[in-house]
Amino acid sequence: MAKCTVKMPDDFLLKLSKLGNKTDEIAEKVLEAGGQVILDKTKSNLESVVGKGTKTESRSTGELVNSLGLSPVRRDKNGDSNIKLGFSEPRKDGKSNAMVANILEYGKSGQPAKPFLKPAKNATKNQVKETMIETLEEEIKKL
Repeated sequence: MAKCTVKMPDDFLLKLSKLGNKTDEIAEKVLEAGGQVILDKTKSNLESVVGKGTKTESRSTGELVNSLGLSPVRRDKNGDSNIKLGFSEPRKDGKSNAMVANILEYGKSGQPAKPFLKPAKNATKNQVKETMIETLEEEIKKL
């Protein structure tokens, strides 16, 4: 059986050791900062597709855009911290915001797709990483 040892860079280990008992608090701030980047881009994309290119006058109320947000940071069963982007429910008309968003993203019979989620994810991937790294470094400097 082969054995492999990986050594972490000393500067990275030093940064981690500074976190101490504030690890969870800082992780939340880092996740929220990254989540905000993708939330802003997703809202922008959603606003640009809602009610545009329709055959009849748009009936958009702005409710879908206003329901988009971030969940609080939560831990899963594996102990990993997560933050989710999603829609609050229900709509005033009783329909599901998730259903309306799904129809916009993927289309339906007679309605072409107007993707807003996947393009936001692809466009912000690197920016989210950079923002999270910057936030982590700022928080470490405060310690």
